[in-house]
Amino acid sequence: MSAWAEPVPFASAWDRAVSGRADETFLIFETPAGDVSRWSYGDFDGAVDRVAGTLVALGAEPGAAVHLALTNSPAFVAAWLAASRLGAWIVPSDPMGRAPELAGHIERTRPAVGLCAGDRADVYRAAVAAAGRMDLRVIEIDEADTTLAPFDATPLAAAERPEAGLRDRAAVMFTSGTTGRPKGVEVTQANYAFAGKVMAGAAGLSPEDRQLVVLPLFHANAQYYSFASAIWTGASVALMPAFSASGFLPAAARHSATCASLFAAPIRMILARGGPVDGAALRHCWYAQNIAADQYSTVAEWFGCRPRQLYGMTETIPAVLTDEAADPHHASMGRVSAGCAVDVQDAAGGSVEPGAVGEVVVGGEPGITLFAGYLDAPDITAASFRDGWFLTGDRAVRDDTGRHYFDGRRSDVLKVSGENVSTVEVESTLAEHPAVLEAAVVARPDQIRDEVPVAFVVAADPSAPPSVSELDAWCAERLAKAKRPVAITLIDELPRTSVGKIRKFLLTERATARNH
Repeated sequence: MSAWAEPVPFASAWDRAVSGRADETFLIFETPAGDVSRWSYGDFDGAVDRVAGTLVALGAEPGAAVHLALTNSPAFVAAWLAASRLGAWIVPSDPMGRAPELAGHIERTRPAVGLCAGDRADVYRAAVAAAGRMDLRVIEIDEADTTLAPFDATPLAAAERPEAGLRDRAAVMFTSGTTGRPKGVEVTQANYAFAGKVMAGAAGLSPEDRQLVVLPLFHANAQYYSFASAIWTGASVALMPAFSASGFLPAAARHSATCASLFAAPIRMILARGGPVDGAALRHCWYAQNIAADQYSTVAEWFGCRPRQLYGMTETIPAVLTDEAADPHHASMGRVSAGCAVDVQDAAGGSVEPGAVGEVVVGGEPGITLFAGYLDAPDITAASFRDGWFLTGDRAVRDDTGRHYFDGRRSDVLKVSGENVSTVEVESTLAEHPAVLEAAVVARPDQIRDEVPVAFVVAADPSAPPSVSELDAWCAERLAKAKRPVAITLIDELPRTSVGKIRKFLLTERATARNH
């Protein structure tokens, strides 16, 4: 970790890494075809200036948004760092998202420039049209292109760089919530740097380390835990275009990776489809969500290290709970990360005793160590805090050593392979079908993906109900893959309490029983 005690902008952290590590490797990228390219910090900084020059030429001024619908690629990384350098901010969306989802993000953030893959440009341009933004300047990218060919404007000169402010917006990342409408989490320059600082310290990262990144860059995990920590330290990153269960350990061996970050679901996929690989020797691996003890022992043997669990959200910036290297426990989220503030509280805001269940709450300074707020939603932002503590909605038990154990999550958000899926959003999508009266979505446990959404639908006209295949197609057109129900059941009416609330536990029992 650096001696910097004061917060710094992310752009300054990048500049510091370039200055101190100009000739050292920053990025290794392996294309889907297996071709490998490398950049030093100095080389990539030149690419960042070139991308920045093109963004400026297209109207991305300080304070402007740059929308990214890109898979893991050098273009994503360069655009992110270029926007940071310009005092602009990125809006990363699921590159495989459907047009309505992308249109919503574009409409709400009003970007100056949009970046998408050439082979998905038809969906992207349909989203642009649906958002009423035909004036949006769109750059089509070949995500396997390591020359960044479309960025051909005059590179940004050092003298043209604006001075980044700590609280300047650096990103808006959309995350599912209980309102049904995804919330836009505002991330600042100071936030990214703080994430890098805390996560580098928690992992004991050194400049000689190499992060293996297989999780999608449009999510906070890869940005906060892997890239930001590497940049903070001056370490390197081996970036894969996508996660491959059978390819994870071979990639770790090929690129001499020392560190990685995963979720429980990808780990279970690796165990199901992979095997030990000569030369794969990670010294450290983060993971989120529990795995079984026998799974843990096998993966520790294959990886060459004992993975360490963590807990964090897009809003909390770094993982605020991290297990320690000395004695990690497979079922524990760990202890409070250095520099972070976490409590477990009851409904009145009082700290619960060790062994008691309470809600995980996170302290900090909004815009510096916590997210700045929700985009254009001051009321929702205010309601997510109590007495200065951010309310996560997740429950945990804390033991008398300060170790935390997960004890369930808010009922309206599922974790599908590590992705937040709002049941309300899925229900709203189904309810928009003209033949549907109402819908309820619950979780069904899944051995690979942790849990999956299952839907129960009431037809608007019982004599002419929609078919399941029709509803499947409706969802496929409007929802990302993780959000689509794996099963849809037509029922006469939803079970309710005397005051009209849906008794979802009955639907959960039914969904679970049907799976056995």
